[in-house]
Amino acid sequence: MMATTFVSVPFKKASEVDMAKPLSKFIQATYPSGDTQAEYVRAAEELNSLRKNALGRPLDKHDSSLEILLRYYDQLCSIEPKFPFSENQLCLTFTWKDAFDKGSLFGGSVKLALASLGYEKSCVLFNVGALASQIAAEQNLENDEGLKAAAKYYQLASGVFQHIKDTVLSALNREPTMDICPDTVGTLSLIMLAQAQEVFFLKAAADKMKDAIIAKLANQAADYYGDAFKQCQYKENLPKEVLPVLAAKHCMMQANAEYHQSVLAKQQKKFGEEIGRLQHASDSVKTVASRYDEYINVKDLSDKIARALTAAKKDNDFIYHDRVPDVKDLEPVGKATLVKSTPVSHPMSQKYTDLFAKMVPLAVQQSLSIYNQRRADLVNRLIGQMRESTNLANGVLASLNLPAAIEDVSGDSIPQSILEKSKVVAQKGGLQTIDQFMRDLPELLQRNREILDEALKILDQEEVSDHELKAKFKERWKRTPSSELYKPLRAEGANFRTTLDRAVQADQVVRERYAAHREVIALLCKPEAELNAAIPSGNPTKSLQGSEVIMLLKTLLASLNEVKKERETFENDIKSVQFDMSSRFLTALAQDGAISEEAISVTELDRLYGGHTESVQQNLKKQEELLAKIQAAHEEFSKSTQSNTDANQREEMLKKLAAGHDQFVELVANLNEGTKFYNGFTEILLKFQTKCSDIVFARKTERDELLKDLQQSIAREPSAPNIPAAPAYQIAASVGGTTPAVPTPAPRSVFQPKPQPPARPPPPSVGATFPAAALAADPAPAPSASMPASVGGVGMLSQAQGPPYPSYQGYPGFYPMPMPMAYNQYAYGQYNMPYMYHPPGQPPFQTAQPPQQPQQPQQPRYPYPQQQFYQQ
Repeated sequence: MMATTFVSVPFKKASEVDMAKPLSKFIQATYPSGDTQAEYVRAAEELNSLRKNALGRPLDKHDSSLEILLRYYDQLCSIEPKFPFSENQLCLTFTWKDAFDKGSLFGGSVKLALASLGYEKSCVLFNVGALASQIAAEQNLENDEGLKAAAKYYQLASGVFQHIKDTVLSALNREPTMDICPDTVGTLSLIMLAQAQEVFFLKAAADKMKDAIIAKLANQAADYYGDAFKQCQYKENLPKEVLPVLAAKHCMMQANAEYHQSVLAKQQKKFGEEIGRLQHASDSVKTVASRYDEYINVKDLSDKIARALTAAKKDNDFIYHDRVPDVKDLEPVGKATLVKSTPVSHPMSQKYTDLFAKMVPLAVQQSLSIYNQRRADLVNRLIGQMRESTNLANGVLASLNLPAAIEDVSGDSIPQSILEKSKVVAQKGGLQTIDQFMRDLPELLQRNREILDEALKILDQEEVSDHELKAKFKERWKRTPSSELYKPLRAEGANFRTTLDRAVQADQVVRERYAAHREVIALLCKPEAELNAAIPSGNPTKSLQGSEVIMLLKTLLASLNEVKKERETFENDIKSVQFDMSSRFLTALAQDGAISEEAISVTELDRLYGGHTESVQQNLKKQEELLAKIQAAHEEFSKSTQSNTDANQREEMLKKLAAGHDQFVELVANLNEGTKFYNGFTEILLKFQTKCSDIVFARKTERDELLKDLQQSIAREPSAPNIPAAPAYQIAASVGGTTPAVPTPAPRSVFQPKPQPPARPPPPSVGATFPAAALAADPAPAPSASMPASVGGVGMLSQAQGPPYPSYQGYPGFYPMPMPMAYNQYAYGQYNMPYMYHPPGQPPFQTAQPPQQPQQPQQPRYPYPQQQFYQQ
């Protein structure tokens, strides 16, 4: 079997990220404390460990390593719909390096940091494809199991890269690095598919299948490689060896296709076609051998084709004499594909278990949140209607001095209803309770304001920093502006501030009501004797005791009390209604792929609270009828009472006391609710502050990464200005003018690699000698530019002659041009003449003494010493 080379993909490298901490924070802020919360926190820690195993260490080229990557990818797919991963909510910044970027002398490789779980998924999936390609390349293709495994992993890698191509732009919502951009991963997918097809060709050849099938498989592989080669021509980021390997594979697969098709032609006694196809195959392998022998070894294939071609030509020349058609006249070889990209589906791991199986998707969480808000609005509306009706009834009775008016028989003692109201006020603490609430509310309000201000201040500071960096780096600063990113948070903060402002207004209303009824409430708190003394004497009902109207009023008041007690039962029943809507939403999500929250919530709320709503409405209607009858009966009662000043004063005081009790009960309830509101709102604001702190911390981490990348990219940019063109007088001198020009050294501010030395000039002819007289002779006229002097002659060399010393920007230093032995007007000294030859042991510029005995003529030698400014 021929030796072959397969392309494998390198890994992307990820920076370390602590996933456990932010996930645990979100879980603790979202789910109530208990076993479920603890289980989710443990799952977050396990997910973080899984990431470290998958990305934090080198992976072996084995199934077990691939299983770890797949498990982590499956977990990312499972948590994506369950956590609000975004820059302004659960912000996790993932940093990955470009797989094909090798870095530079002044900085690291290209990398990208994004707060996107889709980016993490795409990069992990890229490593899945890379590892699959590496495992496939490690397989032993000499046996059947190795061929099957290689084909399987190449098709998996192809499917993975194709999936990234289809999803990466929507997952990132910005331009990715070059390795995962759609064009690159699309090319990688096609390369993997071509290699899988080649493996099937190798298996078919090893199984000695029919030549027609083998030829079609090989031709299809050649087609895939040709398409991949076309796509790779403009991919500068891919390794340089990929392009020649693809080109060689294309030619090699074409040669195989033509070879096996020639065997079929021979079987069909088409000997001319056989020779034509073998010649085509021979040309293809010669192309590989001449251009790509460094990457692909086709010697065995070439020998096999050559032997077949020699035999075919011999048989045709001596026996068949069949006409050999031209290559372009040969029928195309058919194609047969046995490969396809393995589709990516969740889960991909065989050992997958969802760490967050009990956690519902984010869509269900959001629907549950909206449903709970709808439910709370409905319950609050019903309870509010009932409490408002109770307050209305109490106000009407207080204005009518009922039931005190019909209980006041003697005119001297305190009515029983007033005594009971006084006991209630005293038991609840009276003025001390209200005063304590009044002292606590401003402190709670101030604490909430400080938390909200601090949270918004954190956002303001980071936004100012981001704006300054944007103004400094301009278009280089490529990330979402903080002003846009923080819009949802600022809107949320504005809502919180509005809520606090409304709470302050409500507190002011409570203070005004308290000030208006403080004296009456204080009177109700006094002992019975002092309370009785404060009530004027009088007996407006003495003559009416036992009358029909009083009996009617007592009956109506008893019925009204029953109605109010019934409302208390309704309120408890409404509050106790519970129903888990998560299963309902999950079912809708599974069936329809989406949740129509409003339709489902309205239907369920009507089913759960429809009966309660109807009962409340009937109760309110019944109270309305009773109040109308009580007012009519009291009007008749008022006409029948004895009118005097003392009786009227007593009745007014009793009305105030009854109203004071009602106001006290309502004030205590309002202040208690206000305290609970501020305490609960503190928790909400603390979560908001934590959210702001987390996103600012993530933004600072991202900022530091961007600044580091910018510094590296700026360091890689050339900083030396372009060298200006030489003045005209220097140019004239360099081409043979008379004005001497002193060369200017190149700038040394930019470090550049040392230039390779130019080609050395050929040795000079040794026919001419250097007599001492030549040194003293007048210099010969300088040759013109069109007639260069020969090296070693006596003529003067112009500056334009000699070896091509580099003069481009950044060349480290200028070296004067070596001059020949003759007189040189530009020379700096006699020792600047490295080309002058003098006998060993004698100082330069001295005439050699004639030898005492004749010597043999010396062989020509290379007179150029090692040039010290070119390190070899």
